[in-house]
Amino acid sequence: MDITLTGATGFIGRRLVAALAGRGHRVAVLTRTPRPGASPRYIQWDGRTPPAIDADAVIHLAGEPVAQRWTADAKQRILASRVEGTRSIVAALAAAPRKPSVLISASAIGIYGDRGDERLTESSPPGAGFLAGVTTAWEAEARKAEELGIQVATMRIGIVLGADGGALAKMLPAFRAGLGGRIGAGRQWMSWVHIDDLIGLFIHALDRPLAGPINAVSPGPAVNAEFTRELARSLSRPALFPVPEFALRLMFGEMSQVLLASQRVIPERAIKEGFRFRHETLPEALRSLWASQP
Repeated sequence: MDITLTGATGFIGRRLVAALAGRGHRVAVLTRTPRPGASPRYIQWDGRTPPAIDADAVIHLAGEPVAQRWTADAKQRILASRVEGTRSIVAALAAAPRKPSVLISASAIGIYGDRGDERLTESSPPGAGFLAGVTTAWEAEARKAEELGIQVATMRIGIVLGADGGALAKMLPAFRAGLGGRIGAGRQWMSWVHIDDLIGLFIHALDRPLAGPINAVSPGPAVNAEFTRELARSLSRPALFPVPEFALRLMFGEMSQVLLASQRVIPERAIKEGFRFRHETLPEALRSLWASQP
């Protein structure tokens, strides 16, 4: 299968490219920094101009990082990179002589907003707040490809657990030093997914193929106090230093809402579609990460 990806040089993208190539797929990468002669094939794309796409499937991961202080300019970049970038991809698909059968567009559980203890599935309505608005608009742009006869899946990604990237990698230095602890009261739900399961979900969505929203999270969400306790325990360290909410707000401003929001997300669709998670519980998922380290 010929597969075109965006965002392929990031934490998730690198793993996904390797997994697809390992399955014998021919991968082309859209990127701002092409590498002549490299494998997979790299094609220049500025994130705005519709690129030339000739593929059986497209996976769209690209977007401005959310983990930064949300100045007015940063918020505009976050929104534009997702909405305008996806609009560019859909325009390219409209112009393509060969239409892919499926578009899998990255999304995020941020679409649900801060929902306390509410059990959230793919049928739950969007929530409120900046990220919920961004993600709702992002998915709406991707769904426009359905008008071209293309199946569209939006992968609502949670907190990705990987030792070499993502949110966990940023947390590890403090926890390894014994300086980690819960965030705020620690009652907010954290919906996480092991990187191997996330890659498996993308491949599952390609193989079926699937359409509509997919919650890319483990069946075992944990509240922050439990998550940080298990992370410290897996590293044989204490978790004695909670981070108060006011400190987060001082450090990160409005972006602190990402760390304080509660999202108890359930992968109802993936389970119904027969996907088998390799890492369903947090303690086992963390053990597997450290076991894979050299």
